[in-house]
Amino acid sequence: MRSLEELTPTETLEIEENGLALVSRVKLCLTIHPVVPSVSKPIDEWQLKRSLTDFLKNSVVPSVTVAEEDIVVRRHKDLKKRKRDEPVAHGSLFIRDLGFLEGKKRKKKDSDENDGEIDVKELEKKFIDWRKVLVEKMNGIELNLEGVKYKLSVMLPISDDFERLKKDWEEFYAFGHPREARREADTIILRGVPSRWFAEPRVSSKPSMLVTHTIFSSFGKIRNLNVAEDDDLGKDADEDSGDLVSGLHCKIVVQFEKYNDFVNAMKAFCGRSMQKEGTRLKADYELTGDKIGFFRNSRRALDHRDGGYRNESFGYNQDDLRRKRFRNNEMRSKGTWEM
Repeated sequence: MRSLEELTPTETLEIEENGLALVSRVKLCLTIHPVVPSVSKPIDEWQLKRSLTDFLKNSVVPSVTVAEEDIVVRRHKDLKKRKRDEPVAHGSLFIRDLGFLEGKKRKKKDSDENDGEIDVKELEKKFIDWRKVLVEKMNGIELNLEGVKYKLSVMLPISDDFERLKKDWEEFYAFGHPREARREADTIILRGVPSRWFAEPRVSSKPSMLVTHTIFSSFGKIRNLNVAEDDDLGKDADEDSGDLVSGLHCKIVVQFEKYNDFVNAMKAFCGRSMQKEGTRLKADYELTGDKIGFFRNSRRALDHRDGGYRNESFGYNQDDLRRKRFRNNEMRSKGTWEM
């Protein structure tokens, strides 16, 4: 895998293990209110999507193309019970084609040893400036849908803004919980990635600890790792949202040994979707840092559970993985496998 320090915000990052890739995109959160608060007419989803795609194509410079399936709209469940200040709908818009931002690449000069680094910084600034202008231009526009006017509110989620993410974890660990020891951030949390992408082929559809460890080791040395089916994902989603049912996704928690590896991993996953070779599906996962002391709390729970025996649902540390890999290699040679 290429150097993460040289990764530009518009580049696809190929993860050599398991055929996975992190594909650049911009996610915008949408909130739609009627201009007249008393309006209770259901919003026309198709008209809304068409209005947004037309606006991005004709009113934004440079023009932006968005596929209809990349606009997700969730309407208010019961408009009759909606309060006057509540939106009639909310959703997300994904811009996946960012090639127009790259422009022409400069030729590297022999006398300029840091030319690649300068290019990355220039493109990062260009990308951030363009994204800021886009949000400002879209936020507050009025949409006329079948004779009814709606006001659109647009914001960039913190999970897609690396500088805000970094400021958030730095402030938390500098002025966070008084009982927490002073330390640096080191743990990332991913939710909403397909379980089968982290499973062992022809063995199980459930996420594998060993496969997940192999994939995330490409970002740096891992101290602790947890992977489990994300049963809470289905509970958090709206009933009529159309999201995939619970059990198909997993939640991954990775604690790195070095702070720089954590930072590079956060930057790589921020503002990207996950895609697997051979499929067009893109997983728009949720990315956060750890503010609850996941592994410390897990160890405390283990100390008071089952007489102190380790419960595998809490994950493994580095030594656990080495022992398990040795056992599995032994069983492979004997024609057996430990599940």
